[in-house]
Amino acid sequence: MDDVDQVILESLITNARTSKASLARKLNLTEAAVRKRLKKLEKSGIVVGYRAVLDYQKAGLVASIMGVDTQPEKLWKVIEYLKTLSEVKTILLTSGDHMMLIEIVVKSMDMLEEVHGKIGRYDGVMRVCPAIFIKSVK
Repeated sequence: MDDVDQVILESLITNARTSKASLARKLNLTEAAVRKRLKKLEKSGIVVGYRAVLDYQKAGLVASIMGVDTQPEKLWKVIEYLKTLSEVKTILLTSGDHMMLIEIVVKSMDMLEEVHGKIGRYDGVMRVCPAIFIKSVK
């Protein structure tokens, strides 16, 4: 990965809908060269997808970030379980206060409470610390 790839990645992080033509102009490359670089970044697993960033409140959704701690020997079992829950959108292994942080998005506070409880009761989960999104500021 070189400086050009870095600029491409930074542009995509800021706006995943940045056009190849716009990237080509910014980098003084052809669109074909940008397409080739993007394909390489995707094949190598550096770019794993493209997402819409939502204002959950305006979309009528409720979201939270939850710190989750597990019994160490059951970490991967818990992760596999979390991957099956459609409400869990992101799972991040972390250092610091929690073993992982997960993002949960649902349609109501009642559903959020239900999902939080379901995760907290799952075999191997020792502690959950949810924080409900109030407003996104950046």
